[in-house]
Amino acid sequence: MSVNPEDPRVKRTRQLFVQAFNDLVGKKRNVYSISVHDITNQAAVNRTTFYAHFQDKYDFLEYWMTEKFQMAIRDRLPEETRCNANNLRTLIQTLFDFLLRFQQCSTPGDKQFEAMFEKVMHQELHRFLLQRINEMDKQGFSQEKWEAMALVISWGIFGSALQWSRYPQDRSVETKFEGVIEVISVNLAPVWEFYNKNSRGGI
Repeated sequence: MSVNPEDPRVKRTRQLFVQAFNDLVGKKRNVYSISVHDITNQAAVNRTTFYAHFQDKYDFLEYWMTEKFQMAIRDRLPEETRCNANNLRTLIQTLFDFLLRFQQCSTPGDKQFEAMFEKVMHQELHRFLLQRINEMDKQGFSQEKWEAMALVISWGIFGSALQWSRYPQDRSVETKFEGVIEVISVNLAPVWEFYNKNSRGGI
């Protein structure tokens, strides 16, 4: 990239592209038919600027989904929240809701982007868990163990939510959701014990 993603001007420009894309999705009701030309026209920004920020449409879509998923989490779990059982339940519920909406809004033509979007969601979920864990006092736990736990938890949560979102008619969200919580509670008991002892009101 030829731009600094932390530069406020860069962030504002990228938000113009994101908003333009959201507007286009609202009109077209799909992702696959929207071109870079459509995005830059809607944003009233030239293509040269777009390619200074993103390699291509796929690169932009990864950024778009990252922003979309991060916002969904921030809406329910603000930045200052910490690890505890209640907030982990909220995180899981947020993921279930997000994936269900994602599946409901996805069109046959959008299937080509499905694997990429799912990868982005899981990466962000894992990053979020790692960030919260790294903010904790890890009494008696090595960094490697916490990182392994974050990876296991993130795959367990994401895999379960993804499977349910694809076949929601097979089991109610309440049943599936409670099943995920039960498995985490039983198999990661030491983590729950640590959360309960060390969390103070707030992943």
